Parts: sequence; C-alpha cells; structure tokens
Amino acid sequence: MTEEPSDQVAEELARYLERYPDTAYVDAIFVDLCGIVRGKRYPRAELEKLFAGGFPIPFSLHFLDVTGACLDPCGRGFSDGDPDGVARPVPGTLAPVPWADRSAGQVLMSLHDADGRPSAVEPRNVAAAVARRFEALGLRPCLAFELEFFLIDRERDDRGRPQPPRLPTSGQRERTTQVYGMDTLEELGALFHDIEHSAAAQGVPASVATSEYAPGQYEINLRHVEDPVLAADHCALLRRVVKAVARRHGLDATFMSKPFLDQTGNGMHVHASLLDAHGKNVFDDGSPTGSETLRHALGGLLHTLYDAMALFAPSLNALRRFGPNLYVPVNRSWGSNNRSVALRIPAGASSARRFEHRVPGADANPYLVLAAILAGMHHGITHRVDPGAPWSGNVCGEVDPEMPREWAVALQRFSGSTILREYLGADYVDLYCATKNAERLRFLEHISRREYDWYL
Repeated sequence: MTEEPSDQVAEELARYLERYPDTAYVDAIFVDLCGIVRGKRYPRAELEKLFAGGFPIPFSLHFLDVTGACLDPCGRGFSDGDPDGVARPVPGTLAPVPWADRSAGQVLMSLHDADGRPSAVEPRNVAAAVARRFEALGLRPCLAFELEFFLIDRERDDRGRPQPPRLPTSGQRERTTQVYGMDTLEELGALFHDIEHSAAAQGVPASVATSEYAPGQYEINLRHVEDPVLAADHCALLRRVVKAVARRHGLDATFMSKPFLDQTGNGMHVHASLLDAHGKNVFDDGSPTGSETLRHALGGLLHTLYDAMALFAPSLNALRRFGPNLYVPVNRSWGSNNRSVALRIPAGASSARRFEHRVPGADANPYLVLAAILAGMHHGITHRVDPGAPWSGNVCGEVDPEMPREWAVALQRFSGSTILREYLGADYVDLYCATKNAERLRFLEHISRREYDWYL
C-alpha cells in the first residue's frame, strides 16, 4: 500500500530529530506571489502536530503585495471574510538552518483547499499544474536556475542609495566592473564558503560562483534536476540562503532587478531541456541549434514572451533592467552561443543541448517564471510553432518597441493572454493582475524627489 504524504512527513520528522536532537524550532515557510518567504515558527513541542496535520492559514497569504498588504484583489481577503486553507509540509523539504543562532529546521509548506486539493492560488501549485501537462507527451522537463545578485553595504550613501561593500582586506569599496575577476571572490571567500555550506545543508545544489558585470555583483548557478518544481524550490531557497549568510557577514544581499541605474541588472536565467521516458534529451539532434522539438519549444516561448513580462519583471524597477547593450534581452530573439538574445542555445556537448531563458529578473517569483516558461514550451511543441531563423551578432542594441516596458502595459498584456490564462488558470491571472495593479497604484501615490526638483 502506498504511503500517504502525512505518513511520509511524519517519518521524515522522526529521522530528522534523530539526526538533530537539539532542534529548538522549525520554520514552516511559503513563497508568496511576490517571491517573499512567509510562514510560522513552530517550537519543538509542536512539531508532531505540524507534521501530522499541518495548520490553517489564510488563502490571502498568496495574494499579498510586496509590502505585505492585502488589497482585496478580486474581492478576496476582506470581502470574502479572509477564509483559511490548510498548509501541509512538502515531503522531502525538511532541512537544517545553518545560520540560525540555535539548532533549527525549515520545511516548505503547500496550501490546500478544504477538499484536500492543492490550492490554485499558490504559485508553487500553479507551476506544478503546468508541469504535469508534459506527462501526456511522455516528456519531463530538466531545469536549472542561475541567480545574479548584488552584495551591498548596510550603510547607504548620503541620498539613501545602496553602495558596493567594503572588501575585508583592503577596506575599499568595489568601484570597477571586474567580470569573472577572482580577486573579489577571494576577498569574500569566507562568505561564499558559508553560502556553499548552508546551501548544501538544505539540499540546494549550488555550484559555480562568478563575479559579474558590475561592482559587487555575483552569480551562483544551480545544478540541473529532472523535477521542474524542485528546481524552482532550489531557486527560492537559494535566495533565502544568500540573504541570510550575507547578514551574518555584516552585509546585505539584494536580488532587486535594477538597484543601480548606471549598472547592469540582476537576472534569473533558466536553463531547460526535455527528457523522454528513457532519459534521452529530445532537444539533441547533434546540431548546434538542436532538434525540431527544441525549435518548436523556442517558438512557443517567443510567442508568449511579451505576454509573460508581468511575471518576468514584476515591478517598475524590474522593468528598468531592460535597456540596450546591457546583456539583457530587449526583443524576441533566439540564437546559438549568443548572450545578446532572449533565448540562447549554449555551446557544448550536444547531449546537453538546452536553451537558456535570459529574460526574467532575479526578484521574480521562480514558480511563476517556471509556469510561464513551461506554458510557452508546451504550447510551442503541441502547436509546432516556428521560431523563425536564429539571430546572430549583437541583437540587444535596439529595444523592440512592442516589448512591454511599462508596468501597466505588462499587466494588461498578461491579463489579455489567451494562452497563459489557459495554462495558469484564468482566475489566477486575474488575481495576480489585481494584486499587482493595486500595488502599482499604491507605488504611484508617492511623490519622488525628482518631481519636486522638476515641477515645484
């Protein structure tokens, strides 16, 4: 007889406590619509109860805006009495928290409706529902995320803006772009060692770290896994690890898409291939540009690219990242071994043929990014969408005027997307747009310093 999930997590807890007998508490966490980690802290004495039956929590947790406010989107939150769903631990996600002051654990939670089904308002469940569509094709996505971020000083400049950190040995701030430079990685070696250790303890397969294209900017790659939702889990948890470890080292880490107007922004690059039932990569046909299946996937992704911009760039700041010649895509383009395109086919062994989606910002919700990418792939494959000829040379020098670069336009485009409404659920698209439109209007209520400088 197959074990029930509650049996699995109860056994998982027993094994965990045997290994970590001094555990003081476990953080039961979610990743909300805005990608923010929220949840509850359960003391040791309450853990059996948590893992046996979960706990009630409002559905509105998953449609808060970035400030944590519930603005009653689509009449949910206040108008409907703010009802509860049931949060249950996700099997296999209980792990230690190495940066905690006491022995502590962490477990991902998933929200369920009253009838026990996964709630359609939770981003993780939205992504899982899209991922399941590949089962009928006899295919499974294999994915890995890459995350760029800035390490910044906890001290702001005289105008309240972030600054690059002071390096431990010299005490000087980074001022130049030393892309792939090793000196700063060496200077910050203790911090990156702790990130690696904490990620490994949590089962997050962090691998290569590099200095990126701006002072204080770095990238960490995650290894490919054959479970797309797990890949998104890794992305969400890595952000939590990096921020926590940076704080322990007296710094802040930000995944904000565009913290510095005069520097490149932070991206969330997604590498994806498709495996058949025998584990063969169906994107591989021995050529540098891949198989017909890969090209159809690219066609679907290009067709839905602008519809998904509200997910890939979920704020006014995130849309600032898109500008000419900043190693960020600014049009519907694909090509082989070319970082200026939106969808890059990396060079290398053909058995590892894949695409790299370079559009999402590092502050996007990884589950919603995943849902949009899988939707585009599935649509392209099932409808045999032609991506057109590959692009060559520098194609990020001129911005496509059709690309949504204003927040309201991106949300309007997402709201009207027939394809994404069908894959992600029309109700969820409406809920997301209502939440983000309300956030946008609240943001615009503020009078900036420039308005006073220009118009007073």
